[in-house]
Amino acid sequence: MRLGISLLFVSLVAAGPPQRHSAPETTKPNILFLLIDDLGWPDLGCYGHAFHETPVIDSLARQGVRLSDFYAATPVCSSTRSTIQSGQYSARTAVTDFIPGHWRPFEKLVVPPIEHRLKAGVQTPGNALKAAGYTTGYFGKWHLGDGAELAPDQHGYQVTERQLGREFQESRGGATRGPKSIDFLTDAALHFIEEHHDAPFFLTLSHYAVHIPVEGRPATIQKYRDKERPAAGVNHPIYAAMTEDLDSSIGKLLAKLEELGIAENTVVVFTSDNGGLRTIFTGVGEVVSTNAPLRGEKGTLYEGGIRVPMIVRWPGVIPAGATCSTAATTADLLPTFCAMAGAELPQQPIDGASLLPLLREPAAELDRSSIYFHYPHYHHSRPAGAIRSGPWKLIEFFDTDELELFHVGDDIGEVDNLVERHPGRARQMQRELAEWRKATGARMPTVNPKYDATRAMQWWSRRANKPLDIEAMRKRYDSRRGK
Repeated sequence: MRLGISLLFVSLVAAGPPQRHSAPETTKPNILFLLIDDLGWPDLGCYGHAFHETPVIDSLARQGVRLSDFYAATPVCSSTRSTIQSGQYSARTAVTDFIPGHWRPFEKLVVPPIEHRLKAGVQTPGNALKAAGYTTGYFGKWHLGDGAELAPDQHGYQVTERQLGREFQESRGGATRGPKSIDFLTDAALHFIEEHHDAPFFLTLSHYAVHIPVEGRPATIQKYRDKERPAAGVNHPIYAAMTEDLDSSIGKLLAKLEELGIAENTVVVFTSDNGGLRTIFTGVGEVVSTNAPLRGEKGTLYEGGIRVPMIVRWPGVIPAGATCSTAATTADLLPTFCAMAGAELPQQPIDGASLLPLLREPAAELDRSSIYFHYPHYHHSRPAGAIRSGPWKLIEFFDTDELELFHVGDDIGEVDNLVERHPGRARQMQRELAEWRKATGARMPTVNPKYDATRAMQWWSRRANKPLDIEAMRKRYDSRRGK
């Protein structure tokens, strides 16, 4: 049984989903965007996890719309975040890997260079909603450029950690940031909401959890060490504790919205930046999670690397307890936020579409044939691209030109490669994917003249220009296991 703020939150939602009513059309809703780092599609109770306890997030799903087929537009953090901030696919932003990216100098392919920041002039949701009269805030992980000149407050976000004053610091009474900085970021968000709730606000809270190294509150860790584990799955006690600690922190935010009387006029959007991470890319260290029944993990274009949780609650505007199975991506978030706020779209190419029609009518479909993925890098897999059209999904591997075709509507685990049974469909989808890459200016890998099969699997540091110290990495990622 949870204590304190979690009990307060549970009491607020015990009566069930809020009743639908017509919101005044002239009222601009507040928007609270919760972006989680590396949270896998099945990591929440409302997506089927049998070990993790996430009652707060599960309640959001009961009170809003849960998207079952929502995708991070790429399988790693920086590139997906570039799609959120631009409304563009990463093929267009050219941030196609995490910053600074991996390097395997003796592989078959030389991966393309990436931008190490948002391109100059790209307008973000912060810019668009600030222009529409919103106070905009951003706390937590950015990962779209180092240095003050590339920080969120240079991209339309008026209040960030750098703008928090002495009053906020003193209000914390010397408290630590807490495991994965969950406590600090939650306190910053609560402070922002308190300060700006009298006028419309757009707040992004971008957590560092649940990325490894795994960390959690000692009491929560002990709870999961003592809890009986299901026979199937990984069910890692510290990963589970970190997930529950995150859930509890979101309960504090939702309780604050209720306390201030603004919950009915606040949209809450919850998602992840890529699929769940089982273990680090070098293969050393412990396995902390699984994306089953999905195949693969972060760094791959299989469903486990790109399909992520997505929940939206907007009382009185979208239905409660609904599920939407239309495929959508993080490139759709900027136009969705603009539609919610009545803001004008930035004057730049926009690849995404507003999801507001789907949220209002979850059985509807968007007016587009396909969604696309471009990951021309080595990570947990090989350089590849992918396309999903309806229930069909094609993956094209760039090093061998091999194709894999799946009907993910019937085969969510991507077990049965249907290329030989549907060669015409595979070729048509491959052509569409190639045309999309050309239209977006996608950077592609090239043949490596230094290819060495005996050294191909070596990971090197781009900064140090030498092989990674694998043993040091193992120690780093095991250092906070809480044993």
